[in-house]
Amino acid sequence: GMIRVGMAGGESTNSLDPALAASEVPCQVNMTWGEMLIDVTPDGQIEHRVAEEHSSNADATEWKFKIRSGVEFHNGQTLTAEDVIATLKRHTDEKAQSGALGIVQGISDMKAEGDMVTLTLASGNADLPYLMGDYHLVIQPGGGVDDPAAAIGAGPYKVVVNEPGVRHGFEKHANYFDSSIGHADQVELLVINDATARTAALQSGQVQMINRVD
Repeated sequence: GMIRVGMAGGESTNSLDPALAASEVPCQVNMTWGEMLIDVTPDGQIEHRVAEEHSSNADATEWKFKIRSGVEFHNGQTLTAEDVIATLKRHTDEKAQSGALGIVQGISDMKAEGDMVTLTLASGNADLPYLMGDYHLVIQPGGGVDDPAAAIGAGPYKVVVNEPGVRHGFEKHANYFDSSIGHADQVELLVINDATARTAALQSGQVQMINRVD
């Protein structure tokens, strides 16, 4: 079936470019169609997503992320280590206006070899895996350089409707790699910025979930 969500935090100027996400609705939209290297669970644990394992050297200046095999983008392409590097490099470009610029600026060198991504830091950072879970760092084909707002990702749902400030519609990505996520066939996210209207939508059954509950 379909899950409908009513959310505050959406505007008509919102973009599908993950670099530009700055409020609840674009963040949720990107997390629905996109995947990061790593996610962080509600209790603060590392959850591997596109990366299936990670490791570092003793002083935390070099980090390796092994890329999961068989992860497929919505356009049918297989996600590679090169896509990860291209994504991170796009966020280092100040022209991208990325909210993750401060995170990726500390990476002095990036390298892809087979299924391994190696990140070398200017100085040691034991928190780097957690930082890779930043919601801006959605892995995109070719880093999203050609069309950062194309919303082609490797997440559980594909974007089928995009009306910024009004609604966003998604359908299940048939070849999604994680069977434990994405049980509904479709998701619809309605932008309802008014708290009274949002609560009424939940109470009447128009939506099944809301944010910013009064």
